[in-house]
Amino acid sequence: MEIVLHAGAHCTDVDRLVKCLLKNKDLFLQKGIAVPGPSRYRKLLRDTVKAMIKDAPADGARDILLDQIVEQDGATRVLLSDENFFCVPKLAVSGGLLYPRAEQRLTDLAELFGSDHLTLCLGIRNPATYLPALFAESPHDDFLTFLDGTDPALLRWSELIARIRAAHPEIEITVWCNEDTPLIWGSIIREVAGLEHGTKIIGGFDLLADIMSKEGMQRFRAYLHAHPVMTERQKRRVIAAFLDKFAIEDEIEEELDLPGWDEAYVDMLSERYDEDVFEIERIPDVHFIAV
Repeated sequence: MEIVLHAGAHCTDVDRLVKCLLKNKDLFLQKGIAVPGPSRYRKLLRDTVKAMIKDAPADGARDILLDQIVEQDGATRVLLSDENFFCVPKLAVSGGLLYPRAEQRLTDLAELFGSDHLTLCLGIRNPATYLPALFAESPHDDFLTFLDGTDPALLRWSELIARIRAAHPEIEITVWCNEDTPLIWGSIIREVAGLEHGTKIIGGFDLLADIMSKEGMQRFRAYLHAHPVMTERQKRRVIAAFLDKFAIEDEIEEELDLPGWDEAYVDMLSERYDEDVFEIERIPDVHFIAV
């Protein structure tokens, strides 16, 4: 069995991925791909993993769990999504690290599904916007308390992914930038599902519709109809061109209001994020979905 876990990150797709996967549930099932509803597994999987802190899983725990999660017979790939699998937002940043519990959570998951092939999928986000959004999701009132000694300028996604890669060389890792999702959404869905490039899916332009005007989407779809044969790279260039003209500015611009976070500081964080993404692309055995 192939077990695919999309573990967020927090404040990235806001469950859009799992909703898009569910739109394709019937289509995917024909290919042996199961897309259970989140209510069937999120709490169950987290509770099972937490229980493993004290005791090893009982014999047959894996089969019992999958029977409760997967309704259909014959599935060979199961798609799961839970941004809180590593932890809740208030614990996502601590002591200079992103998701300090990630390796242990994956260790428990690997022990539970020891005979299965595991894939971790992760969307990352510029700390300049990620940290304020994550702070807003936490119960903290003070940003410095929330950061728990973390210097935002030193925070690196590449450090998290390198930790996971070192601790779990057997787990397949796929990463993408949240900022790129409108351009690569269809590729992300196909990658998570394990489909070949160009496979028809439902909702491949859902995120684009959120940030492009109605007129722009109508013209974009008309263009696709007039040019039915395009590579993914060509489609991305077309999307970028339409966004340049028809993007809804309020949907793509974010206001930041944190003490000391002036324009120069945000620009610095953004530049370091770009460098960090470059480092991720160089980590061995990590698949990065680029624009």
